[in-house]
Amino acid sequence: MNPEKWEEIKEKIENKFKVITKREEILENKGKQETIEFESPIGIVRLEFIIQPRVLDKKTQYSHRAGGQTNVEYIYSDDEMSSYLKVYKQDKETKEWEEIKESIFSF
Repeated sequence: MNPEKWEEIKEKIENKFKVITKREEILENKGKQETIEFESPIGIVRLEFIIQPRVLDKKTQYSHRAGGQTNVEYIYSDDEMSSYLKVYKQDKETKEWEEIKESIFSF
């Protein structure tokens, strides 16, 4: 998903639904995450739009001993960015967030 489409989605949500929270965070990998929570006919929904540098390589460092630590180091691009959208629905009973894999929304 591109940033222009995300702006359209945010505008539609703000016009149609009651927005509960809206925030922006800077990620430690020089990325950005925008979150919006709102009341919809299916319950409370959270959308997370994440823009971050593209992952070029993933290095796994581990020891061959039992119980040894495993570390993962990501190599990020300096000039290429990737973006994606995650959709969550809040369970009414447990108040836990469940990720919706297949999007039920038609943006």
